[in-house]
Amino acid sequence: MALTDWVVLLAIVLMAIAFFCRPSNRRGTSAERARRVRGTRMLIQAAVALWGALLMLERTFAAPADFAVSSWLSPRGALALVFVLAVAGCLWSVRGRQLLKQRRLFAC
Repeated sequence: MALTDWVVLLAIVLMAIAFFCRPSNRRGTSAERARRVRGTRMLIQAAVALWGALLMLERTFAAPADFAVSSWLSPRGALALVFVLAVAGCLWSVRGRQLLKQRRLFAC
């Protein structure tokens, strides 16, 4: 895929996050708004991290002629970096979803 396709894909994902994480109409406390902002930010971080991992994986192994990573990073190093980005993206996604959920009123 061309780099413009990757950028368009990232823009679509970020717009979807902005659409689904928009603030509700009801008035909440400042703590609830802060949780919502933190959750949205973590989902954006997760999307960018997973996008970067997929981009590096595709550019390093699927189309190595387009992007010369071998001059500054070994394939094993690139794979380790992809793994770290993917794990961080998954963790941020899970934590962001937890922050976006409504808190229980009477939690035990």
